[in-house]
Amino acid sequence: LKAVILIGGPQKGTRFRPLSFEVPKPLFPVAGVPMVQHHIEACAKVPGMKEILLMGFYQPNEALSRFLVSAQQEFKIPIRYLQEYAALGTGGGIYHFRDQILSGGAEAFFVLNADVCSEFPLQEMLEFQQQHGDMHSFVILGTTANRTQALNYGCIVANADTQEVQHYVEKPSTFVSEIINCGIYLFTPAIFQHIGEVFQRNQQELALEESSNGWQRAEVIRLEQDVFTALAGSSKLYVYKTDGFWSQIKSAGSAIYASRLYLNQYSKSHPERLAQNKPGGPVIRGNVYIHPTASIDSTAVLGPNVSIGEGVTVGAGVRVRESIVLHGASLHDHTCVLNTIVGWDSTIGRWARVEGTPSDPNPNDPYAKIDSETLFRDGRLTPSITILGCSVTIPAEVVILNSIVLPHKELSRSYKNQIIL
Repeated sequence: LKAVILIGGPQKGTRFRPLSFEVPKPLFPVAGVPMVQHHIEACAKVPGMKEILLMGFYQPNEALSRFLVSAQQEFKIPIRYLQEYAALGTGGGIYHFRDQILSGGAEAFFVLNADVCSEFPLQEMLEFQQQHGDMHSFVILGTTANRTQALNYGCIVANADTQEVQHYVEKPSTFVSEIINCGIYLFTPAIFQHIGEVFQRNQQELALEESSNGWQRAEVIRLEQDVFTALAGSSKLYVYKTDGFWSQIKSAGSAIYASRLYLNQYSKSHPERLAQNKPGGPVIRGNVYIHPTASIDSTAVLGPNVSIGEGVTVGAGVRVRESIVLHGASLHDHTCVLNTIVGWDSTIGRWARVEGTPSDPNPNDPYAKIDSETLFRDGRLTPSITILGCSVTIPAEVVILNSIVLPHKELSRSYKNQIIL
């Protein structure tokens, strides 16, 4: 068994700015560890997993290399990064590197998108594949969404008894199905034959219309639109439905929601990562992650859903809720931080209040997913979580509300509903 994690590249992640300026989006900490580490941990737990491949078109940089080395040591499994020469789409990358994926005689491999958070029921998908159809069938992880939100995802129509996918539509314009694609797949080497057919077809079409559109590449292949749509109804593709948690992480606001889902899971999977109320320690409400190197005053109140990074300083009487505070940040006495991501090495002055508007799914709908809000609506900034880029300084006694502050800014006054460039 192998696993491939698709981490994309630098021209994407625009909705994740200004945080993606400092660190590749897959390394952004969610619930205290890099986003993609949750994927690696789930893959490493599967018996028979021989290698994990990260695939994308980030230039191999120091942060990525350091992360790969530490992850290999922690999970005792070979982890390599394969760099695409250009954005090849979700199918083009794995087709380009098919020899690397199949080397060592891989009988099956998982493909996971890095920008989802999930319980990753990989073992269950394997067992499901063995029960349904032959060993050459492919499995998509699916979950239930509500009818209106399903239109924003790939929709799957499956046979109720066999779970065979009969119809697949990516982001349909009208309602097709409540079962949506989670971006986690289990393939056998036979998938390359199907991707190869798309590749050949693309090459032929490009040869015909070379004059009109010279910049297109035959290698750009999208698994969802190009491959699954064609495979549906051929007794080759099945859907495994999960009731576990799942969410996309497209915007910075969805990172706070993903952090909450993972922190909830820690009570079962990593209780040691959750902070406890101790005599002489801060007040902890709900699930809170605190890095061992952080210094927190005993009169601070943290939680629920708070993640405190490396070397963070939290002063007296500080209140933090539904927020991610990244490494090296400093919250001076009596600050209040709600629904906010505080960037690396940022400072918030005494008695300041930094607050955003949560973009959570509807709590009364069990199938609601997080909406990927556009940044602007009717020419105005949509109220969302407040984001401070790295090295932002907020003075004492000001209020920052629903704003995005780009890196290396020293503010002098209060702001509301603004992008501060």
